[in-house]
Amino acid sequence: QVRLVESGGGLVQAGGSLSLSCVASGSIFSANTMGWYRQAPGKQRELVAHITIEGSTYYADSVKGRFTISRDNAKNTMYLQMDSLKPEDTAAYYCVQGDSPLQVENGAGYWGQGTQVTVSS
Repeated sequence: QVRLVESGGGLVQAGGSLSLSCVASGSIFSANTMGWYRQAPGKQRELVAHITIEGSTYYADSVKGRFTISRDNAKNTMYLQMDSLKPEDTAAYYCVQGDSPLQVENGAGYWGQGTQVTVSS
């Protein structure tokens, strides 16, 4: 059974940084595309970034240049480094695992429970 556990969320002032982690178990981590979604109260969920098996990355325009996604296959862990945070980045952030980038982009695959990020102004 696939299990994804996020950590690293918290409260930070605008302009600050946070680093999220997602540890995966129960699957062949290196064979999957991994991604981060976020959802703010009253808003639709948004794909923030994803990273393929080969290390190719995608970023939403809203985070491009500020967030960096990475993975360490030896540790079954994915990361999201978030810099220059803005109040509009406030949301629950979810780790997602899929068989392909398309599956992650469609929101299919496996999801973690989420970690809250709050950016104060």
